[in-house]
Amino acid sequence: MERRQHIVLMPFLAQGHIIPFLELAKLIDRRYPGRFTVTIVSTPLNVRNLRSSLPPHSGILLRELPFHSADHGLPADTENTDSVTPSPHSWLRLFQASGSLRPQFERLVAEGMTRRPLCIIADVFTSWTVHIAKQLGVFHAIFTTCGGFGTAAYFSVWLHLPHAHTASEDDEFGVPGFPETYRLRRSQISTTLRTADGRDPWAVLFRELITHCSSSDAMLCNTVEALEPAGTALLRSNTGLRMWSIGPVLSSLESKFGSRRAGRALGISPETCIEWLDAHPPRSVLYVSFGSQNSISAPQMMQLAMGLEASGRPFIWVIRPPFGFDVKGVFRAEWLPEGFEDRTGRSGRGLLVRNWAPQLEILSHGSVGAFLSHCGWNSVLESLGRGVPLIGWPLAAEQFYNFKMLDEELGVCVELARGVDQKVDSAEVERVIELVVGDEKGEDMRRKAASAAETIRAATGEEGDEKGPSLAALDDFMDTVLKETPIIDAEA
Repeated sequence: MERRQHIVLMPFLAQGHIIPFLELAKLIDRRYPGRFTVTIVSTPLNVRNLRSSLPPHSGILLRELPFHSADHGLPADTENTDSVTPSPHSWLRLFQASGSLRPQFERLVAEGMTRRPLCIIADVFTSWTVHIAKQLGVFHAIFTTCGGFGTAAYFSVWLHLPHAHTASEDDEFGVPGFPETYRLRRSQISTTLRTADGRDPWAVLFRELITHCSSSDAMLCNTVEALEPAGTALLRSNTGLRMWSIGPVLSSLESKFGSRRAGRALGISPETCIEWLDAHPPRSVLYVSFGSQNSISAPQMMQLAMGLEASGRPFIWVIRPPFGFDVKGVFRAEWLPEGFEDRTGRSGRGLLVRNWAPQLEILSHGSVGAFLSHCGWNSVLESLGRGVPLIGWPLAAEQFYNFKMLDEELGVCVELARGVDQKVDSAEVERVIELVVGDEKGEDMRRKAASAAETIRAATGEEGDEKGPSLAALDDFMDTVLKETPIIDAEA
């Protein structure tokens, strides 16, 4: 009987990272039945949420690492960015605390498993696992849950801090390792980057993690090669790593279970959303969501609401408390115009969703014409995979670089605002909504988004001996791991 080999996955403590790792585990388990045992390693609360998201009869294993957030100056049971009050200080503590998992992970892999892994696949932010893999003679790969363009820009800007000598928010700077024509503005980088000087805690942390990545044996990227060929080429050349584009590694409608998504309770049932969407014409609805851990400021939220109402366009808005407040706290009426929810709800034009929305079902519906998004990569892939153009409002991390690629390379996104500090005017909100949902510009964006959707679908298609490039890339990666790693201690 063929002997199973063991693959260990180590995601970072963030939902936007854990979900792609879970989907990668499911893909390996499904595509290579009986050949590999896949184990996802995380902290107790994350493992509990993962367990509720596994498909029936899954062969995926879950292992817990002890983690006590209070030991790191965090509130009790803070094991995920979803549980952290959105502030740079709190996020930094969680990032630093995640590094404390290193000795427990090393003991687990070296002594706590019945067989040595064939391969460790780690997050960019758990790249310290590379040294454990080297000590054990195990193949190591980084799985970046972002796109090629976004990852390459994120790495370069943190390593080189090319913006250090700029002063104004509108000042432009080049990015090392990128073409000279590629320029960024200070306003297109995160707050922590703007203040970084190379000796600050954020720069020290990220530079160390990025350096660990360069010691890995390979990189997997959650993208489609044909979607961003320039970005994937830059990522390969700048890291010097062998890189396979295996995306989109995403949840599917078929993989959803009941009223929970990756351990979260939905704020509204998919059936209610579909019924509401059915009442609206094709491509008329604007879907608004800033992801699971991002939010805009209170003044921005007020102007966005006013612009949405003035536009006259129907919308679904996933609302959370503004930036600086507990994103899981109670939403206050004072953050929206007086009577806003009642007026838009009674007229059937607005649907406000608290907590968590069935995003895939919404984006898959024919009445959705555009997605106002933070440009997080998972949301980008889900939107383009269904041919829905975007209105960009990048807020953090690599989202600014994602927007730039979507706008300049693909032509499927228009920017409304950036960050939580920019002053936003309701008239500009109304103008941009009309531009994308109702104007000729929107028609052109929809054509380009539809083309992107075909590219994404083709990447994971398979018929007979013909398979899409992303599936072929995953097969090639797995073959490479098997060829380059001594096969011992396999499971019968």
